[in-house]
Amino acid sequence: MRRTESNVAFALGFFALALGLLVARANPATSYEASVYSATPTAVWAFFGLALAISVVAALACRGRSQTLGMALGGTTVTSIVGLPAIRNYRFSGMGDALTHLGWTRDIVDGQLAPLELIYPGVHTLGTALHFLAGIPIERALLLTVVVLFIPFVIFVPLTVRDITGNPAAVGVAAIVSWMVLPINNVATHMGVHTNSNALFLVPVVVFALVAYLRRRSTIERLPFGVSPFSLLIYLSGIALLLVHPQQMINVVVLVGAIACIQFLARWRFDDHPVVKQPTTYAHTVVLGALFAIWTVSNERFRTAAVGLLEGMVTADVGAGAEVDQRGSSLTEIGGSLGELFVAMFLDAAVIAVIVGLFVLATWLGLTRLDREASTFVTYFALALVPLGGIFLIYFVGTPTMAFRQVGFIFVILTILAGIAVAHLVGGASRVITRSGATTVASVALGALLVLGLMTVYASPIIYNPGQHVTDQQFSGYESALEHGAEDYPHAGLGYDPFRYDHGLNGLEGEETLSGATVATGEADPDALETGNYTGAYHGFDYYLIVTDYDVTREIDVYQELHYSAESLEGLDSEPTVNKVISNDEFEMYAIASDEEDADE
Repeated sequence: MRRTESNVAFALGFFALALGLLVARANPATSYEASVYSATPTAVWAFFGLALAISVVAALACRGRSQTLGMALGGTTVTSIVGLPAIRNYRFSGMGDALTHLGWTRDIVDGQLAPLELIYPGVHTLGTALHFLAGIPIERALLLTVVVLFIPFVIFVPLTVRDITGNPAAVGVAAIVSWMVLPINNVATHMGVHTNSNALFLVPVVVFALVAYLRRRSTIERLPFGVSPFSLLIYLSGIALLLVHPQQMINVVVLVGAIACIQFLARWRFDDHPVVKQPTTYAHTVVLGALFAIWTVSNERFRTAAVGLLEGMVTADVGAGAEVDQRGSSLTEIGGSLGELFVAMFLDAAVIAVIVGLFVLATWLGLTRLDREASTFVTYFALALVPLGGIFLIYFVGTPTMAFRQVGFIFVILTILAGIAVAHLVGGASRVITRSGATTVASVALGALLVLGLMTVYASPIIYNPGQHVTDQQFSGYESALEHGAEDYPHAGLGYDPFRYDHGLNGLEGEETLSGATVATGEADPDALETGNYTGAYHGFDYYLIVTDYDVTREIDVYQELHYSAESLEGLDSEPTVNKVISNDEFEMYAIASDEEDADE
């Protein structure tokens, strides 16, 4: 591509990106949105699609300045997609852990909680800083924090691959694969205020520092006491990762430790090998491991989680098999299937994993054209997946949700390896067909996988999981309910315990737990509601039943009345023991008494 043509293409791409952002900003969310994809104007997706198409072609076909511009365009576009809740003026996003993290941030802002009292204060501290520096609401500050922490991922994945191979084709492919956001699986890792998931996007920074340390053997670049600046970068980025979430830090310790073991064995076995010439990671393993141990072992929440994992491993009904069977049965009842869900959520990740696996095997068999040092890094990361996979198996037996968090980390490593693997696949194809033909095929294939990956960055009905958009009306309804409700009335939700809103609105007052609340809360019994037994739907107590647009969308539209029916909800308005006490466009709360006399009082 000539300079003039490339300049015109990039001008068009960045103009399309700017138009997409302007249209998205001009069309803010006005009510609850089950899918940020369908609610965002089609023109936005057309503009973003054009920008991504130009960036994919440039990342693969161009070199030098043009390739850099292409990667910048693609990375900015994907970051804009990640930032859509903030761009389209969502009040907040996330109804689970996110609301609790909002509560902790509110406690820090109000001076009721010191950041270091939390085991992972990174997100909350950054959100607090944005709140004070920019003068924006806490909810918006946290949405922007998600974007800020995502940016290192799209920058440092291609930088790491460049340091490993120096191959521009691999760098371009790595950038494109990073745009697929494979670490997010919407099972246990989510795009939102979710510290474990947010930490995944910092992992490439640590890996880049590690690769840079191993690649640079010069003794000239030294800090006082002979410390390598790249060693210092490893420690500083490791500390940042630890503060965002320790679970991903321990994965980094395992990764660095695996490399240290390989180096030890190589020094024992070989006299002339790139591993022997590289500086060792023994000290880094010890220091990072010590930082993790000092920070976590004394923390009560960490000890509780460890005990829960051990209990899960020895309890027959906690394992993943029963959970998968249960969810598969539920999907069948509403017309879906695990196979369909797998294609929507994991096909892109599965294709990348297979390509990487075959490439690693080919590298070990000597069938690739990688130089010895680049092959060494492939071996490092591939063998590190063995202990990382072992941790996944432990989680899978004990706490399946944690297993999918581990999958998120594994796909950070696979994303890096994919840049090298796919580039070699394209290079091999160019020897069979023309280079332009191989690049065209790769552009189409990677573009298709990119679309599939971006379709599931956020939850939506396409994966039977409506978006967790929290609106002003929902916050207002819960605030009124929690502030003005009778103290002896618990609050019950439809398949959803509303205690998280108590966290988000009132904070946790320094209580480091994801389950405590200042009011009694729970879930209404679906079987009782279906039979019209509204008074018996919450242990026979007088209680408040909360129904939001999110609940109706999830239970009626997405789950197709699997647990709660529209008829049972409509019956609330004609039941003598039920009084509607709060109502707005997206929130309704009913006071349900155990008998008619109580209802009339």
